[in-house]
Amino acid sequence: MAVAAKTGGALLVEALERHGAERIFCVPGESYLAVLDALHDARIPVTVCRQEGGAAIMAEAWGKMTGKPGICMVTRGPGATNASAGVHIAQQDSTPMILFIGQIERGMRGRDAFQEVDYVQMFGSIAKWVAEIEDADRVPEMIQRACHVATSGRPGPVVLALPEDMLVAEAVAPQPEPFQVVESYPGPAQMAELGELLAGARNPVAILGGSRWDEEARDSFMRFAERYQLPVGCSFRRQMLFDNLHPNYAGDVGIGINPALKERIEAADLVLLVGGRLSEMPSQSYTMLDVPQPGQKLVHVHPGAEELGRVYRPVLAINASPKAFAGMLDGLAAPQSVAWAGAAEEAHKAYLAWSGARPRVPGRLQMADVMAWIEDNLPDDAIYTNGAGNYATWLHRFHRFRRYMTQLAPTSGSMGYGLPAAVAAKLRFPERTVVAFAGDGCMQMTMQEFGTAMQDGAAVIVLVVDNGMYGTIRMHQERTYPGRVSATTIVNPDFAALARAYGGHGETVETAEEFGDAFRRAEASGKPAILHLKLDPEAITPARSLSQIRAG
Repeated sequence: MAVAAKTGGALLVEALERHGAERIFCVPGESYLAVLDALHDARIPVTVCRQEGGAAIMAEAWGKMTGKPGICMVTRGPGATNASAGVHIAQQDSTPMILFIGQIERGMRGRDAFQEVDYVQMFGSIAKWVAEIEDADRVPEMIQRACHVATSGRPGPVVLALPEDMLVAEAVAPQPEPFQVVESYPGPAQMAELGELLAGARNPVAILGGSRWDEEARDSFMRFAERYQLPVGCSFRRQMLFDNLHPNYAGDVGIGINPALKERIEAADLVLLVGGRLSEMPSQSYTMLDVPQPGQKLVHVHPGAEELGRVYRPVLAINASPKAFAGMLDGLAAPQSVAWAGAAEEAHKAYLAWSGARPRVPGRLQMADVMAWIEDNLPDDAIYTNGAGNYATWLHRFHRFRRYMTQLAPTSGSMGYGLPAAVAAKLRFPERTVVAFAGDGCMQMTMQEFGTAMQDGAAVIVLVVDNGMYGTIRMHQERTYPGRVSATTIVNPDFAALARAYGGHGETVETAEEFGDAFRRAEASGKPAILHLKLDPEAITPARSLSQIRAG
C-alpha cells in the first residue's frame, strides 16, 4: 500500500509524537502555521505562553524534570531572539531541549527578508547543534538526530529552523524508531582504581552536580556514601541530589558557601566530582581547585568526554553518566575502616548549624521566620523554583531539600526563571505543591506568564520578595561605590493586585506572622497565587544590612 504524502509540518508533529514529546510550549507565529495546524489533531498538549523567553524557560524546566528534550516553538526574528534566554540556560545547565523556529522561505534567504536571521550564526556558541531543515522528506531524520544530540553526552539545547515553504511542502518520509538516551558506563578497571584511590585517601570529599541523574542514582550514591562514611556536598543549585538531612550531607557548594565546607574541600586530598563541572560559581571563581592541576587528587565523572580535563586535570577521568556510574557503586565493597572516620558527621553538624541559623534583619518581615514556617509545614516533595537575586539566598541556604526533583533553579543565574519554571513543574506534577521564589526585579522579567498559569490551571504559589531594587547589583554597587546609587532602584506594581487582575489569588504579607495563614488561603483557593512579601530595603542579605555593606 502506498504511503500518503504529508506536509513538513505534519511530519514534524508526527515525529515528536513518535519520540515521546509530552508537551509543547510555544508562542504562535505565522511562520510555522503548518505546524500549528498539525497540532490541532495531535495528542501532544500545547501550552500557549505570553513571551518566547517564558516559553523557552518552561521547555528547559521540562527537560530538567524528565531527562527528555523540552520542546519549544517560536516564530522567526524577534521570537527567536526572545527565546535565546532559555537556550542559554539549557546550555549552562546541561539540559536537553529543542527550540523550533519558524523561518523565512528558502528562496528569500540572503536578501535581509522580513525578520531574517542566520540561526546557525546566532545560536552557534550556545547550542549543541543548530540547523535548518531544508527538505520535508528529511524532517523525521532531523528530529531523531535532534533528540539524540540534546540528550547524549553532556545534554544541551538543539535549535532547528523551519523554512515556511518547507513546512507546507509534501513528502513521503518514514518515521524512525523512537530515540533512546545513550548511556556511557565506567569500566571495571576504572571502578577498581576508584576503590584504590579511596583506600589510600586520608580526607576525601564528594561533590555532586550536573544533569542525567534520577532518583535511583541518587539513592545508590547515598548508599555508597554511607558505606564509605564520605562527606558529600552538592554543586550550585543542585541541592536536591542528596537528602540534606542525611548524616553524610555536607552542604551546597555554590554562592555564599559555608566557610567550613570551603575549607574542607580545599584541605581534601581526594575530590570525587560526579556530574558537575566545578565552574565559576561552585569553584568560588576557580580558587578551590588549582587550574589546570588541582592540589587535590581529582576523580571526575562526567557524561561528556569533552568536559574531562577541559579545566581541571583529573587523576582519574570516568566518561560516564551519573546514572550509569551510580549504578556501579554497589559493586564497591565497603571498607573495613576509613582513615576519615567521623568526617561526615562533623561536616553534617557544620551544615545543620549553617542552615539552621535564623538571622534577624532590619524591618518588620523576618524572612528567617518565613523559611521556618515553610520547613515546618510544606511536604518533602514540594517543588521550589527561583531565578536570580539575593532573595534566593533564603531558599538556598535555609531550605533543606529532602527529595529528588524538588528544585528547579538556573545555574546560569538567569533572572525571571522562577515563575515559568514553576508553571512547567505544576503541569508536570499537578498533585504536588509548587512554590516559586522571585525578587521584585526577577518577577518583572517574566511575570506575564502568570497569565499562562491561569490559562492552563497551573496553581503555583509565587512568593515575590520585594525590596524595591535590583538587590544583588545594589549590594555590589554599595561595596564598590558606597552611597553612589545608580540604576538599581525600581518602582514596582502591587503584585497581589496583579494576581487578582488575572483572576488568581493575591495577598500582601508584611510580617512573618501573617505568612502562614496567607499561604494556606492561597493553597485553598485552588488558583495560581502571588504572595507579595514586603521586605525592608536594608535587609539586603541574611548576614549584612545595606548600611553595613556601605560602611565596609
